[in-house]
Amino acid sequence: QVRLVESGGGSVQAGGSLRLSCAASGFGSSFCMGWFRQAPGKTREGVAAVDSDGSTAYADSVKGRFTISRDNAKNTEYLQLNSLEPEDTGMYYCAATYALCASTDYLQRGAGEFHYWGQGTQVTVAS
Repeated sequence: QVRLVESGGGSVQAGGSLRLSCAASGFGSSFCMGWFRQAPGKTREGVAAVDSDGSTAYADSVKGRFTISRDNAKNTEYLQLNSLEPEDTGMYYCAATYALCASTDYLQRGAGEFHYWGQGTQVTVAS
């Protein structure tokens, strides 16, 4: 059974940092992982993705502030969130797909391109 479990959300002041983790289980080899976020009243947007070979992709809004990484031995991905802004507030979801997802183009296609989802973890950034 495929499962994605996020952890690490919380509340911080603007300029602060958080680290999110997502543990995957039940997958075969060579699956791609990503992070999406959704603010109230807005569509779910792709934030970053990392493939099993370490290739990464980021949304323009987070480039230079967020870093995605992955430990294949642990089947876990991480998202380091630095220089957080109130606009980063939202529910952050871990996602996975067997497609090659670590490209800006694939991220921009939207949440429908990812087939497996975690339950989400809340990130709140106060001004």
